[in-house]
Amino acid sequence: MGHMKILIASDLHWPVINGVATFSRNLAQGMAERGHEVVVIAPSQDGKKSIEVDGNYTIYRVRSTIFPFYQNFRISPTPQLEVRKIIQEFEPDVIHIQMLLWIGQAAMFFGRRADIPVVTTSHAMAENLMDNLKKAAVLSRPINYMLVEYGLRFHSRADVITSPTASGLESFGGRAEKVARPIEIISNGINLKEYVPAKPSAAIYDKYELPTDRPIVTYIGRVDAEKHLSVLVTAFKTVLETMDAHLLIVGSGVDLETLTELADEYGISENVTFTGRVSDEDKIALEHVGTLYAISSPAELQSIATLEAMACGQPVVAVDAGALGELCHDGKNGFLFDLDDDDQMADGIITILRDHKLRAKFSKESLRIARTHDLRHTLKQFEALYTRTIKAKHKEVAERPSGWRDRLRESYLAEYLRNWREADPDEYDEDA
Repeated sequence: MGHMKILIASDLHWPVINGVATFSRNLAQGMAERGHEVVVIAPSQDGKKSIEVDGNYTIYRVRSTIFPFYQNFRISPTPQLEVRKIIQEFEPDVIHIQMLLWIGQAAMFFGRRADIPVVTTSHAMAENLMDNLKKAAVLSRPINYMLVEYGLRFHSRADVITSPTASGLESFGGRAEKVARPIEIISNGINLKEYVPAKPSAAIYDKYELPTDRPIVTYIGRVDAEKHLSVLVTAFKTVLETMDAHLLIVGSGVDLETLTELADEYGISENVTFTGRVSDEDKIALEHVGTLYAISSPAELQSIATLEAMACGQPVVAVDAGALGELCHDGKNGFLFDLDDDDQMADGIITILRDHKLRAKFSKESLRIARTHDLRHTLKQFEALYTRTIKAKHKEVAERPSGWRDRLRESYLAEYLRNWREADPDEYDEDA
């Protein structure tokens, strides 16, 4: 198919910083660059609805409210009328849903009702959310179970499901085969034009007061509870017992204060730099500063942050959990360590910092692996997937027996209206 009208529904989107939001924006910009017309529906950043243009595609911001539990992102719990209006006016050829929250649910409902092909991507690992809902500790197991159950049901309504990694399918609780829909593995991809090996400038060392006379261990990403960064800080304390080094943690999040206190408690504050949030430009410059990239987070569905570091030529010391084993090949481009084992993590870091030849070998392999995740390749795969899905949908609709629409509508509509009525009686509109 030539020109397509693509609607991306994303409850997390730029300027929020996380994997889903980054992927959703890369996808929108990349598809628009390839000549397609792209609209994104995402929560408003100030609560009020608005329309903005982000370079080459349009974002419809729907009304939103603060979600208190999770890194202050905003949610849109009642977007139904706005989503319906956007779909009716834009008339997309395909809808791509990034999350199964409210905007995703509304897009699924109105998309299916209008017979528009729907692609979903399974990004969410339930534990990510649960680690940030410490207050609900008692509930975390039943909630996890509900999310898995709900995830299975939600994705089963799509025409095609994608996951960025094979291990991402674990978010279906080991029951991916229960989803009666085709599942394709397509990497989230990274922009290899932006992330390339380079020599860091002296200016970036000055700006963040980083030492130039010792190796630097780097982590770049969100600083939140589920990232288990205390394991890295503890491992680094052990590293300092055998050699002189520096730890650079780039990013902001709810765990920043706790980690700063932990470094104080260990008496290693002089050897640790917390930058907080940095600009995109500085982030890319800081990718080149370190000797290796270290990550202790067990809840990574793909870990774009690790891929970006690898594309800049960094060896990796990573926890053997989530999808990290798909990026860090033990003994080839870095070392894997067991979950929360800070001694093992420290060993991996020390081995690489001490051996320049090994670092060079690992660096070369990191670059080779990163090249297989080129964003251009990802965009081509999604373009081909959309084309196939649209054709298959048209064929399916043409072959349906009479009376199917009424039966489908009755069962699905009843469930949806019930949920809507409970969530927001004031906005509820039976005729919608």
